[in-house]
Amino acid sequence: MAKTKKKDAKALSQQKRHRRQWITFLRMCRYGVNNFTRNAWLTIAATAVMTITLFVVFASVVSQNVMSNTLQTVRESVSMSIYLKNDTTQEEANEVVAEVKKLSSVTDVAVQTPDQARENFIQDNKADNSTLDAVKEATNKFPWTLKIQVVDINDTSQLASLVKDNETVKAAIDPDRDPSFAGQRREAIEKIAGTAAFAQQVGIIISVVFVAISTLIIFNTIRMAIFNRREEIQMMKLIGAERSFIRGPFIVEAVVYGFFAAIIASAIGFGLFILAEPALQDAGVAVAETQSLLTIYAGFVLLGMIIVGAIIGIISSLLATRRYLKL
Repeated sequence: MAKTKKKDAKALSQQKRHRRQWITFLRMCRYGVNNFTRNAWLTIAATAVMTITLFVVFASVVSQNVMSNTLQTVRESVSMSIYLKNDTTQEEANEVVAEVKKLSSVTDVAVQTPDQARENFIQDNKADNSTLDAVKEATNKFPWTLKIQVVDINDTSQLASLVKDNETVKAAIDPDRDPSFAGQRREAIEKIAGTAAFAQQVGIIISVVFVAISTLIIFNTIRMAIFNRREEIQMMKLIGAERSFIRGPFIVEAVVYGFFAAIIASAIGFGLFILAEPALQDAGVAVAETQSLLTIYAGFVLLGMIIVGAIIGIISSLLATRRYLKL
């Protein structure tokens, strides 16, 4: 009986403690929200800077994803070309194709006969009458062409070894035409890759800089709030208020900055992306997949932005309270 009463008393004590903790938490939230509305100019300034920061983060992530998709699309559209003699038979061409398909770096091989190559050339240049006349009068034939898709267009070592060492390929390959291995198109891809890598680095640097600036401004905002309420804080210390209770409202205030900034930055980011989408598509930029991801996971994107804003606010607030409250 005594043990039962002791357990009941302990359970009741825990319930009271949890209730006090919950009430304390609600009070901290209320004080933090009140602090957010106390000084309109400070609130606007801090929220505006954090909005710019979160927008830069949003734009950086979206642009990097768009660039990555665009680069991948262009990579997939590029094929390596190996040219065979125009008198190669279908059986000989099939043997070469079989050898090429054995390579682990090759994903697909398409064969174009001389007649097909000639017809495609005519179709591509049908607006140029002089070129068409020259083709009709020419006696030389178009070669067989193997259009090869590879896993990585920057790695053609297996194809180079095949062309150099494989007897079947060497016997059929056109000695007057070197394998293209993408040629100028490959150079264009390498330029795009370099541009994408540079843009990614710039985006990361800009994001880090704005996050640092935002953190400093939130830090100074919280510091000014602490200075304005120093007598109130000193009184709370004297009556024995816990550190968490004194620090809590400032953390909540900073989180509120991040919350509203995330909503504004997300709205601006989504709006600008939608407005820019038609122009980007006309320019050949692959935005469809990014648009689909943003549409499907819009809620998660907003939640992620809110979390990032809250983290920036919490870090700024903790630094300010630790330094200036000397807790």
